[in-house]
Amino acid sequence: MISVTDDANEDKIFKLNQASLREEVRGDVARNLEKFNDPLILAEIAYKLREERENTNRILKTLLEKIESLERKLERLEGRKEAPMLPEVDEAIVNFLKEGPKAAEDVQKKLGYKGRNAASARLNRLHGCGVVVKRQVGKKVFFSLA
Repeated sequence: MISVTDDANEDKIFKLNQASLREEVRGDVARNLEKFNDPLILAEIAYKLREERENTNRILKTLLEKIESLERKLERLEGRKEAPMLPEVDEAIVNFLKEGPKAAEDVQKKLGYKGRNAASARLNRLHGCGVVVKRQVGKKVFFSLA
């Protein structure tokens, strides 16, 4: 069982230890402040700060390079467009264009369109979707896969 006097003694001891600790810290701070008057110490601190700044800049540069690399990869991934789902007729046109550039008349004959306008409209729609590219040679327009 702890008596009241024991508690009081512990408080006194703690206060004494706290006071001596406070005096010890004050002494350390005073000695360190005296060191700051020495130009050699200040130069050493400045040198260490410069080294740390260079290290930090190297780390930041590496991080920035990695972020830029990830951004480029992300842009490439976003730039890829999945091929749109095409109706069977358009798939047939795409398969026909795999052989090489074709004009609307070629598509008309191959797929049995009555007029050239229907084939031309289909090819232009595929061009609008980015599936084919067109190139004009004289009066004819040739379509090829993008």
